[in-house]
Order: sequence, then C-alpha cells, then structure tokens
Amino acid sequence: MKSAFAATAFGLGASAATLPRDMCMFTLTTSGGQSGVLGQLGDGQNRVGGNLPTGSYSINNGQITDAMDRGCILTAPTTQLQCDVGATPTGSFSIGSNGELSHSGSSTFYACPASETEYNIYATPVDGQTKCVEVHLTASGCYVTQPPPPPATTMATKTMTSQPNSPSSTAGGSSLNTNSCPGNLNGPYQFPHLIVPVSKSTPNTAYGTQYNGQISSDISTIFNFDIPASYTGTCSLVFLFPKQDQLETSSFTCSGDGKFDFKQLNHVASQSTTYANQGDSMADYGRFTAMPGSSTVVATFPCPAGQAVSYEMSAVSGTSLEYFQDYNPSPIGAYITTC
Repeated sequence: MKSAFAATAFGLGASAATLPRDMCMFTLTTSGGQSGVLGQLGDGQNRVGGNLPTGSYSINNGQITDAMDRGCILTAPTTQLQCDVGATPTGSFSIGSNGELSHSGSSTFYACPASETEYNIYATPVDGQTKCVEVHLTASGCYVTQPPPPPATTMATKTMTSQPNSPSSTAGGSSLNTNSCPGNLNGPYQFPHLIVPVSKSTPNTAYGTQYNGQISSDISTIFNFDIPASYTGTCSLVFLFPKQDQLETSSFTCSGDGKFDFKQLNHVASQSTTYANQGDSMADYGRFTAMPGSSTVVATFPCPAGQAVSYEMSAVSGTSLEYFQDYNPSPIGAYITTC
C-alpha cells in the first residue's frame, strides 16, 4: 500500500512540470517582498507600484512580447526586465502549471526601488542596490492548471492535550504567540523554492521538486526557503491550512487526527535529496495539530538573512495530508513571514 500511495502522489507532482506555452495574452502579478500588478512606463520599463497602466504580455516559444509588440528583454548587465521596440525577446521564459513565471528554470526575480513608490524587476540581484527584495511573478493566464486533488475527506477532530513547547495554532490566521510574526501573508513573506518529498519505503529515490506537499506515515516533505538579505529582523515559519471552501485554485485531501512534526535540517536540500541522504536535523520544533481552518506559527527565530534553509514536515500517529501549495486566496502550505 505504501508503494502504491507513493507512486500516485509523486505522479501528481510530475504532471505539473513547467512547460513553455503557445502565444496568448496575460498580465503579471508580483508577490513576496513587493506585491501588486506589474505596470509599464511609456518606454517599456516594467514596474510594480505607482499605479502605472497594467502591462499585457504574450509568450511564444519562451519569448515574451508586450501588447505594443515590443520584445521583452533582460538588459545587460543588470538583467532588468524591459520591453523595447525592435528588440529580439530574451528566450528561456516559461509559465508553470501554477501560473508562476520562470526564466531558465528559476522563478525568483528581484524588485528594486526606482522611486519611493515604484520598483523595477530584475532576474538577478543588482550590485549596489541594498533595498531589493525577492518576488515571484504570476501570470493571469496562458498556462494549463494542475488538476486539483479529489474532494477533501473529513479529518477526524479530537480534543488535544497541550504539550510543552508546542507551536501556537489558531483558526482564522492569527497567532497566540505575541512575539511571533503574523500567521498570514499580509506582510512580506517567502514561498518555498523547493518542495521535495522523501520516502521511507524508497529511501534512495530522489523525487525532485514538486508542487504538492505530501505527508503520510511513509512520506515527509522538505521545504527550501532562500531568505533575502533584507530580512534582518524576526522570522516565523508558518503553516496555513484553510478550509476547503476558502480555496480558489487549490485543494487538499487529509485523514487522521492532524498531528504533524516540523524540523530544521542541518543541510540544505536539493532536487537530489532522498530520505537516506537528507542528514540530521538542527532543531526539532515538536508536534503541532493542524486542522482545516487553522494557521500555525511553527517556530519564531532571528531571520537567517541571505541564507538558504530547509524544513521537514512529517506525519505523527497516522495522519495523512496532500495539498497543492498555493498563495492564491486562501494561501495554503508552509511559508516564512518576517516582522
């Protein structure tokens, strides 16, 4: 049974591979350190903020053009995203099945201030710009969405006994720990850049990064976060678990009593990480209970600014959960927030 579940679960993730799309029109929305709809100046610069006219784009064979038929390029040497008349568009762009824009396989972009209210978009960090923040760009269309999992099963609800050092968990997106950062995405946050499942029953198999978080008695999921250098204060690891009817573009299946365990790993995971080679944990944050409609602050700590970190989520006492990690309303899954 374990092997059958693993094959099914990983098959779901594999079906969500990022693919270039045929030409169609879309807008772009940024999330992360700066949020908003991507607009355009008259000269084709693409910016978030400042109430600029919304940019409209098309993609064909990995190349983007705007509604004025200007080729969108990554300028040298700064890699600023700009659309110029007569320019040959930069290639290697693609839109994943979750709508996320990537360039050369990376979905991380950078928003750097051009004024007090407007931010230019870059594919790489900009030397000398100390206020740049990481962002992700999501297209309004031009991608094939991943089929959602089957309708959720009912998760058994039990009255749990409080344990020392347990993370705080509340319904409705608030945290009981007044020293923690928000258990929601209303402020700056980080989306996991890798979601890597590992399996006890196939300990030497690397399944690579997935779109689904998968947690069961056999499978744990590792979340990688690249923390921006600008995150110099306090950070919290949060797990958001809305109710099924609060989700617009995601879904989940679950069973059991909702008990999970989170650990920080000693080593940063990669797409080749397996159950056997994941290494030891640096910190065990203990057990917590996550039910539909809850927001859990798993741990709060000084932000590991400029570092990559990995956290592993495992099931306790037979709990099983699979969900499509998504920051669209309502966000679901593991995130890093800062305050």
